[in-house]
Amino acid sequence: MNRKKFLMSSLAGLTFSLPVHQTLQAKNNLDAEPYKLEVIKEFVIAGHGNLILVQTMLKEYPNIVYSTYDWGNGDFETALEGAGHVGNQEIANFLINSGARPNLFVMTMLGKTKWVKTILEEFPALLNSKGPHGFTLLHHAQKGGKNAEKLLKYLESKGLKETQFKIK
Repeated sequence: MNRKKFLMSSLAGLTFSLPVHQTLQAKNNLDAEPYKLEVIKEFVIAGHGNLILVQTMLKEYPNIVYSTYDWGNGDFETALEGAGHVGNQEIANFLINSGARPNLFVMTMLGKTKWVKTILEEFPALLNSKGPHGFTLLHHAQKGGKNAEKLLKYLESKGLKETQFKIK
């Protein structure tokens, strides 16, 4: 076999083996057993105010930090969002440091003014967006207390008056 044929056959083999490897790897991830809804619900509820239970469950179920619970009618909530709408900054910060994905509502509650203003300036329609249970950014700023005072004033200056919208 000459060098050119060798290289061509090697590249063909490599080209074939990569997709097979990626498919097998994806299949392994799909074979993982989903968390039980009761476990996710317990974690989301704990996110509202039980740091010890959040820490304990996260050790037992490391990826539960990404899980959402559907309360019905499309009202999805994560443990982080639960901490956000009740103003529990300690749990919110713990979850974010554990890899939870923060959103505009939680960042509002935490008083991340620069971050929130930048997003709202780029996407002004988000001013009236609905968080879990229909709670607005204004509600989250109120729950943020002293840390979110600047955002509270900013949101009010933008005309936001509602703290909760009905989820249809």
